[in-house]
Amino acid sequence: MSDIAALKADLEGLAIEDNPQIVRQKSRDFFWYSPVLKRQLDEVTADIVVNATSEADVIRVLKACYAHDVPVTTRGAGTGNYGQAMPLSGGVVLNLAEMNKVLEVGRGHVRAEAGAIMATIDDATRESGQELRMHPSTHRTATIGGFVAGGSGGIGSINWGGLRDFGNILSLRVVTMEEEPQVLTLSGSDLHKVSHAYGTNGIITEVTMPLTASYDWVDVLVGFDSFADAAGFADALANQDGILTKEIAPISAPVPYEYFLRHKKFLRSSQSVCAIMVAPFAMDAFSAFLARRAAGELVYRSDEASDSDRKSLPPVPELTWNHTTLRGLRVDPTITYLQVLYPFPDHVKKAVQLADLFGDEVLGHLEFVRFDGKVTCFGLPIVRYTTEERLDEIIRIHEEHGCPIFNPHRYTLEEGGMKQTDAVQLAFKKEADPKGLLNPGKMIAWENPDFDFTSDQTYLFPGLS
Repeated sequence: MSDIAALKADLEGLAIEDNPQIVRQKSRDFFWYSPVLKRQLDEVTADIVVNATSEADVIRVLKACYAHDVPVTTRGAGTGNYGQAMPLSGGVVLNLAEMNKVLEVGRGHVRAEAGAIMATIDDATRESGQELRMHPSTHRTATIGGFVAGGSGGIGSINWGGLRDFGNILSLRVVTMEEEPQVLTLSGSDLHKVSHAYGTNGIITEVTMPLTASYDWVDVLVGFDSFADAAGFADALANQDGILTKEIAPISAPVPYEYFLRHKKFLRSSQSVCAIMVAPFAMDAFSAFLARRAAGELVYRSDEASDSDRKSLPPVPELTWNHTTLRGLRVDPTITYLQVLYPFPDHVKKAVQLADLFGDEVLGHLEFVRFDGKVTCFGLPIVRYTTEERLDEIIRIHEEHGCPIFNPHRYTLEEGGMKQTDAVQLAFKKEADPKGLLNPGKMIAWENPDFDFTSDQTYLFPGLS
């Protein structure tokens, strides 16, 4: 057992929370999107929460926890969906929310503390006509450090690809968990040591990200009589090199009508909808492009909306990516979702084929992105959940159709991704976290090097017992 009392004595002067109810609340992320993770992780909680306000605080916490063999799980805003921030071994939740300063805005880049909210960063950078290249649908609440440590892409990925693509992170400042913690600045290929590693091999304290030109993006909804028409339109639009968009998401009926409650007056229950963000200067070109399509009805554009609608309606980013699922869960808490890659060049064909195959059980939701330089789409389909066995069968059918699943019903790095060890991240963990105290249970290669990824077995972290 960890000596939490001794640890608290060593950390005297820092803001420590040990009220069990508050600790439990701060020990949770959005894992409950998954009924599987909800069953596995619902009772998980830390022993205490420590609030860091500076990098010096982080170093002090890691040094003390190392000395007392206390696990540390980092937390930003807790908006992740896969249990990334859940402290499976208890110990300390290290809250970085108060490390939230935007430190520098330059031409083409911004430097911020890990706890800075992404919308706050954009507010600061827009003064110079710039904005972040991409962000999750939780833009108004998510931290930049949490996005780098747990995210993979989002709004903006139609232009810039994935978060781990070279150039989408410029540098990271990282603290190791050793007897004498080191502060490292990583850039270039070294970024892959800690990006999307869930804080298992270093604590990110500072992030430098690239910027692009900012616009007052126009939210557009286009209605279609079929999901196939919506997906075909989205693919054609994504390949229009001269029309600048930031988000293109076709969503199958009846999801928009049933779940986008404040937009309901614009929609019909039978309509599939393509949710789009278009640069203002490109709206005439977009309208001309839409007019040439045989299908597609413009049902909403924010630049021509009433003042009351503009103020009351959620923007397109909060209708897309994981916000689509979130809005669905508010209406029907029994649903869940999957994350699918539909490989180029048959991405639209495969997406429509699978939507037709499952019908009302798995409702199509695509997010168009650039992947390895090609326009393709990820899927976040809505699943009407019945049993864990049926969910596994749905996953198997997708993979048999050549569509890999990034499984949002697993809390480990490997099972949620490509079911293989990331040798770079494992090697860095051996250097940066020799006792294995950072976010235990999330990296299978550390916990169980002999785990067979080719089997149908799910990894279960012993600490959960």
